[in-house]
Amino acid sequence: MRTPLPLLLLLSIPVCATAAPQALRLTSPDGLTYIDISAAGGRATYAAGCRKVLPAKKKATPADTIDVPLLEASPLGLKSNIGTWDDGLAIADVAYGKNPTVETYDLRQAKQSHIRYEYNSCTLMLKNQRGQLLGVTFQVSNNNVAFRYTFPQQDETLAAVVTEELTGFDLPAEATAFICPQSNPMIGWKRTKPSYEENYIWDQPATTRSQYGHGWTFPCLFRIPAQGAGGAATSASAWLLISETGVGSDYCASHLSDATPDGLMRIAFPLEGENNGFGSTGAQIGLAADGTSPHNDAYGHTPWRTITLGTSLQPIVETTIPWDVVEPLYAPSTEYKGSRNTWSWIIWQDASINYDDQVAFINLAADMGWEGCLIDGGWYKNIGRQGMERLFALCREKNVRPWVWYNSNGGWNDAPQCARNCMASPILRKAEMRWLRDGGVAGIKVDFFAGDKQETMRLYEAILSDANDYGLQVIFHGCTLPRGWERMYPNYCGSEAVLASENLVFSQGFCDMEARHACLHPFVRNAVGSMEYGGTVLQRRLNRNADGGSTRRTSDVFELATAIAFQCSGQNFALTPRNLTEQPAFELDFMRQVPTTWDETRLLDGYPGKYIVMARRHADRWYVVAMNAEGEPLKLAIDLSVLNGFPVKEFTLLSDGPTGTTPQQTTAKADKRGRLQLTIQPQCAAVMF
Repeated sequence: MRTPLPLLLLLSIPVCATAAPQALRLTSPDGLTYIDISAAGGRATYAAGCRKVLPAKKKATPADTIDVPLLEASPLGLKSNIGTWDDGLAIADVAYGKNPTVETYDLRQAKQSHIRYEYNSCTLMLKNQRGQLLGVTFQVSNNNVAFRYTFPQQDETLAAVVTEELTGFDLPAEATAFICPQSNPMIGWKRTKPSYEENYIWDQPATTRSQYGHGWTFPCLFRIPAQGAGGAATSASAWLLISETGVGSDYCASHLSDATPDGLMRIAFPLEGENNGFGSTGAQIGLAADGTSPHNDAYGHTPWRTITLGTSLQPIVETTIPWDVVEPLYAPSTEYKGSRNTWSWIIWQDASINYDDQVAFINLAADMGWEGCLIDGGWYKNIGRQGMERLFALCREKNVRPWVWYNSNGGWNDAPQCARNCMASPILRKAEMRWLRDGGVAGIKVDFFAGDKQETMRLYEAILSDANDYGLQVIFHGCTLPRGWERMYPNYCGSEAVLASENLVFSQGFCDMEARHACLHPFVRNAVGSMEYGGTVLQRRLNRNADGGSTRRTSDVFELATAIAFQCSGQNFALTPRNLTEQPAFELDFMRQVPTTWDETRLLDGYPGKYIVMARRHADRWYVVAMNAEGEPLKLAIDLSVLNGFPVKEFTLLSDGPTGTTPQQTTAKADKRGRLQLTIQPQCAAVMF
């Protein structure tokens, strides 16, 4: 274990009158999250951890806490065509921000609507052997660390290509991981990968080699088992969630490399074969000159690397760091709202993309009182533009706003669905969006992207920016992870970037694992960005006539719970017209009023892939879900008193009954302490509101 560095006074002035320190510590406003930064021996490193209050210390001072190291000394630096910062480095200067700094902002389409971000910060300048400078800015908030590099002008040079980032994350040897492999490029169905749609490893050693040998997609969740006397593992754990945010058109997206045998993982850039081999794997970036760029926050910087850490999972699920450190890139052109949509394709599949079936799902949306209906791939050929305009007119009559599917392509994969090339060209894209706006369309779902190269990041941003000009929201599928996009792009709605509900139809094995995935994603994928999963399947058999195909294993109430557990402001639910007569009325009533935008999110209990108890608040109403993915009944004591405003004296409880086979709606009460005792059967759930 490292010896803790002395806590530096957090000044608001640069440390430049004397030689800059070569080692320093920066802590969070509450003093319980820290980073240690060093340039000892010419190598720039940082380490991160928590400070844990000693037992029996109710009013603790800094002397009553101990360090809990979660990341060991990890490398900083990068390589570019104008300079390299790897070894022979020194800290030339350190400047502290106003510590603490407090910022507030509102966010419509994420897990929390009004956010207060309080942090301490410093920027240090790393000088290499040629005397060239590279800035590194750190922000440390309670349970979060974010950092990025800044490129000052180098003599007359105002542009650079970053070829490699040396940033690493050195995990303790005992760390285990919940992570998803980065796939080979140009593989899978119609050569459409990578699309962040691989199988996770679950609680396996972080040094496990990835399936394809290319490392792991963001976000990456790690468990650090606690060590007791003599180094023996205890039941307590600490947790790390590593990701990145702030990736727009100015950089490529990244992932993590496979770990070395001693646990070091590094930032890895896109693979050469992505985007059909077109475009650089690095990043072309303009350098910050005199600070007068109209978009200073997006100019001359790398994306932010983010680490959420703590001695419980609550900070992981509740973190807002993906949005805290970014800024909106443009104003919304209209007032965008959440949307609950019907979606024929998910159960009825390709054959349903015809005029008559879309009428049925528009009527279903009207019957449910939902805002929208998604018309998926195949409309261009099977319905045609005139037919679509008739559907648009029907939507206006029914007070339902349509969403329309598009292929992103261009020339980067072989996906055959029609409406190809409409989004790849700015000329065709704007004409298409004008037609959609004139038809009253609420948004578009754009599918089949090409990887993480900067070339593709520019396409994402171009689609979002143009769509905003025409008042359209955007969902992405077959795509990368969103990286702060809810705040950067106000018309961004959500992304797939996960093995989603379509796999329930494709594979019985995926149905068998559905509960485990549902109890994993709030801790990992959905913790850092809106996840358009397309869930809440109420048919037991997954084909059009409910007489064949794969069989759903989860209970009805479990499926209702996913409408709360999965966060996305635009939800394409998997209900079908037959559900109107086959499901109990209370299930449909719940789905008629379930919101898709949230003001607050709280984790009450859980373990990734096993079970979860979480709460989300919309306006003045809390929704609490408890979901069990294990093979045995789960006994819970849920503390509802921690939810300010939850009606603990009497509330509605949806459950699966004592055997897990009888969905029912009852009223319930918490005990005098605000606790509710529940037993949840395997692959079942409870919903409280």
